[in-house]
Amino acid sequence: MKRQYTGRCHCGDVKFEVMADIAAGMHKCNCSICAKSRFWSVDALPGDLRLLSPPEMMNVFRGPNPVAEHPFCKRCGIRPFQRIGMPNMSGHEYLNVNIACLEAVDVDELMAAPITFYDGLHDKWGERPQEVRHL
Repeated sequence: MKRQYTGRCHCGDVKFEVMADIAAGMHKCNCSICAKSRFWSVDALPGDLRLLSPPEMMNVFRGPNPVAEHPFCKRCGIRPFQRIGMPNMSGHEYLNVNIACLEAVDVDELMAAPITFYDGLHDKWGERPQEVRHL
């Protein structure tokens, strides 16, 4: 069931609220940006996130995936979420919200939720990577 979480980057310049359902599952990807930052995420719809800080507090990185936008804090560099446009496997735009940026998340809730792994490194988004221990 969705519940509201508050979140922020490391320095606190980027703050947000999001409605998300951690119990429904989380995601880890082996693409270069997710693997290097150990990005662990929960999905949310764009309308379920409310940015509480001015958008000017963030810069945006765009890598080789044309539908992925990676906003990050200008001051501390933390990426609180990423936007995934169309086309993609889900058939709709969505956000990947950084679990590590959410405040007051129950560790037991995290441990009980399923994790789906994506092989973004080889552009095989529907497949689990052979190696996931490092993610």
